[in-house]
Amino acid sequence: MLCCRKNALGTAAYCNIFLNFILILICCYIIFYWVRGMFEQRSYCGELTLNDVGTLVRLAGWVDTKRDLGGIIFIEMRDVTGIIQVVFDASKNSSAYEKADKVKSEYCIFITGEVAKRSEDTVNPNLKTGMIEIIGQDISILSESEVPPFPIDTYTNLNEEVRLKYRYLDLRRADMQQAIIVRHNVMQAIRRYLADNRFIEVETPILNKSTPEGARDFLVPSRINRGMFYALPQSPQLFKQILMISGFDRYFQIAKCFRDEDLRNDRQPEFTQVDLEMSFVNPRMVMDIIEGLLKEIVLQVLGKEIATPFPVLTYDEVMQRYGKDAPDTRFGLELTDVSDIFTGSSFNVFKSALENSGIIKAIVVNDEGKISRAMIDEYINYVRAFKAMGLPSVRYTGSGFETGIAKFLSDSEKQKLVDRLQLNSNSLIIFSCDKPKIVNDAL
Repeated sequence: MLCCRKNALGTAAYCNIFLNFILILICCYIIFYWVRGMFEQRSYCGELTLNDVGTLVRLAGWVDTKRDLGGIIFIEMRDVTGIIQVVFDASKNSSAYEKADKVKSEYCIFITGEVAKRSEDTVNPNLKTGMIEIIGQDISILSESEVPPFPIDTYTNLNEEVRLKYRYLDLRRADMQQAIIVRHNVMQAIRRYLADNRFIEVETPILNKSTPEGARDFLVPSRINRGMFYALPQSPQLFKQILMISGFDRYFQIAKCFRDEDLRNDRQPEFTQVDLEMSFVNPRMVMDIIEGLLKEIVLQVLGKEIATPFPVLTYDEVMQRYGKDAPDTRFGLELTDVSDIFTGSSFNVFKSALENSGIIKAIVVNDEGKISRAMIDEYINYVRAFKAMGLPSVRYTGSGFETGIAKFLSDSEKQKLVDRLQLNSNSLIIFSCDKPKIVNDAL
């Protein structure tokens, strides 16, 4: 009897477990099909236009702002494409209005409604969707939100540590999302262009042995080989050379690289680069590929045409005109060699430099008299870091030379400077005289 009772109790328990399991499966089945139908044919907030007026749409996103005017609730709903206004009117749909009344800023919601044209006096010219709104018919709260640590629409006076701590909130900002979308579009344009030009995208290993590069390696300890380390790649240099001698004559990769070096504006420990390699080419072919790539990126991402081929400067020319091999040509301020003008100069600073195989260069700053003597002294102190002894200067007023070294210049030298430097307005001429490298670095 005792055994039978135990078996009976065990059978009943098993039956209850089985029934509960079946019930759970049925609930999951119902939820699955409800959710699947819920998100099918979903529209995006920023993509709706006047052409969609009268259309029933489904939207999913976050509450950007909410305004309750007593009987009418306006919710500005945000997703990755933009913002659109949703209206809930208690007199037309009390059930939806009551649900909308419960939402708060940054709640994640799903709404169903009809696209309607706004009246002329309610058009918002600051929104891409400012000509239309959604007449809400139903709303579901997918996820509630606590009060955010900072308003999503705040762009100033916000601590960067706070932004990074709550990065998932920071990335809800329109400008942050736009930056990531632009980056995505750039990468897609790169891939399309290079693939169309016979390049093959190859992913190279991240964990590898250390190779001699320009910076220190990031090291990863090996669990299997105790006391040994992997090195994260500073560049895929060796791998792409292997590909070249393997017969893949055009390779590219949008590669992650790692360099353990101090932070600077153009140096980060982890960065992404467009890495490519070509075989059986000459310099002009390489330049054509890069120019075409940049032209395609600007066209596809910004919709603008840029002229090609780009201006080409030789190394000697760029060092002569700008004093560095990577100049920013937008600012002008080209260096002009005036050594020949002062070959017979009585000014000891210029004379000594030329006698010691040095050169004299000048830059013209069209400042209309704004640069003071104190500012020039600051420039002089700054260039001492480049081993320059000083920066002789003179001001051209439009009719003659004044201040600085004007008294040391002969009339002939002054006229030659006017002609060589094309002086025609109130300008400051700054000279440097020393060995070529020092002069170029200083100016």
